[in-house]
Amino acid sequence: MPVISYFFGIYVRMYHDDHNPPHFHVEYQGHEALMSIESGEILAGSLPSKAIKLVREWAKEHQQELMINWQYAIELKPLQRIAGADND
Repeated sequence: MPVISYFFGIYVRMYHDDHNPPHFHVEYQGHEALMSIESGEILAGSLPSKAIKLVREWAKEHQQELMINWQYAIELKPLQRIAGADND
């Protein structure tokens, strides 16, 4: 599963040809969660509250890029890297 962003120890990934609703996968210090692109809500799993806040803010800023990557993933195209919250 490609890493599309990494910041503050948080890995953001997407699967190709994944199921709806549009979402991304987050890994942080042994925690894993699926987060909705549209709402920023956790669909499955859990993260520490500080990580949730960081990821939600990041996702809101990059919602359009996340949706483009979602479409690429559905079409089995290469995913694009998205700058992290630390501007990496």
